Amino acid sequence: MIRMLLAGLIFSVFLVCCERKPSSSDITSEPLQIPKVTIEKEKIEREEALPPEVKIKLKRDGKDNYSWEVSGSDVDQVLRINEKLRKKLGGEQSK
Repeated sequence: MIRMLLAGLIFSVFLVCCERKPSSSDITSEPLQIPKVTIEKEKIEREEALPPEVKIKLKRDGKDNYSWEVSGSDVDQVLRINEKLRKKLGGEQSK
């Protein structure tokens, strides 16, 4: 019984002594690897706003002269369209 106890004690001492613990030189020689993290912002898809609605009432008289009425919410757009109609049709606009 004493022999078994002595053998167990020697065996446990042997295991404790042979257990490899990293030395301080092992720790400093290997650089710590930090995982790279990439953060991407969500791309928000924006729908382009529809151009402002412009209504055109085009009229032609018996002499092939044109007149028109342009209405809409965007003044700049109305003026651009009016100018295009003047250039293309060459008629007088009615108010």
